[in-house]
Amino acid sequence: MPTKRCPHCKDVALEPTQYQQEEVDICRHCGGLWFEKNEVNRMIAEINDSPIGEKYETHFGKSLGVSELDCPDCNKSLERFHLLEDYHCEIDVCRHCDGSWIDKDELEVVANSHELKEHLTELNEKVNWKTYLFQFLTQMPIEYNIQPQKTPWVTYGLIALNTIIFALYFLSANNFSFVLEHFAMTPAKISQGEQLWSVLSCVFLHGSVMHLLGNMYFLYIIGDNLEDALGHKRFLLLYLACGLVASFASFIVSPLSDIPSVGASGAIAGLFGMYLMWFRHASLTFMFIVYHKKLSAVWFFGIWLAINIFGALSGPSGIDYSAHIGGFILGLIIGFILKEQIYTQNPIIGLLNKPFAKIKR
Repeated sequence: MPTKRCPHCKDVALEPTQYQQEEVDICRHCGGLWFEKNEVNRMIAEINDSPIGEKYETHFGKSLGVSELDCPDCNKSLERFHLLEDYHCEIDVCRHCDGSWIDKDELEVVANSHELKEHLTELNEKVNWKTYLFQFLTQMPIEYNIQPQKTPWVTYGLIALNTIIFALYFLSANNFSFVLEHFAMTPAKISQGEQLWSVLSCVFLHGSVMHLLGNMYFLYIIGDNLEDALGHKRFLLLYLACGLVASFASFIVSPLSDIPSVGASGAIAGLFGMYLMWFRHASLTFMFIVYHKKLSAVWFFGIWLAINIFGALSGPSGIDYSAHIGGFILGLIIGFILKEQIYTQNPIIGLLNKPFAKIKR
């Protein structure tokens, strides 16, 4: 049998090896792999724990023309394709013997191509009249993101806890005043060393029904993905940390203020920062009067941050913009520090954040 040569390295012989229970040929010099007919399909089926179905070639994007590489089996020129219509990682295939040459850095992408296709189909759904009507009536965005693999029990628990606490004090004028007096964060009291616990207790209080609904809605739509990526315990700890930093940011900006501050929005702003760093492939719908469009997380939260900075510079308004900005900055820092770890632990998130992914908005 003739020795197979690496299409890239030319004079380097390929060596048989095992990958996902398939015998394939590897170049020890560049790490590329040669998959003969149907070996890629069996590998994908093995990874996804499913029977071999339609060939992965079925979902290739457009042909990019003849490759500079030659087939290790028949020595004919390979042909270049985008792996998927919406994932523009280039794959080299032989149209004569149905083999596939996969570079070392392409292997993870090909192995997860089935799952990537499913997620990209969901991410690229068009907005419809139901989405438009919902946002027009509620002024709340719709999220387009991958489905979490784990039930977000902490997110649900935080929503339930905030709602129960609000119901217990809001319906009674006396209780409402008592709670604000003792558990809302008042910077002037903190400056005097009083009610230090309020920097955390205030995160679980809200001033009105709409205040509660708005915060809990945003916690609901972004909390599930973050909890899925971080795990339950770490998600809760980072949520509380963002809430604390948001309270301290509010205190530092106005240490003598006697206006009580309440709300989970500072903690949720921290989640915004992490979400922006890890889920750039996600979209959130934005409505300006009647104009409706999907925006990337970067644009959506960029607009949100600009509104908060403008509000903070405009003077007192009853909204604690400094808490929002403080929580958001901490979220960005956490997101940057943990980004590579999150991508390693959640490969699909990492792959969707590569420039190969083409998100339609």
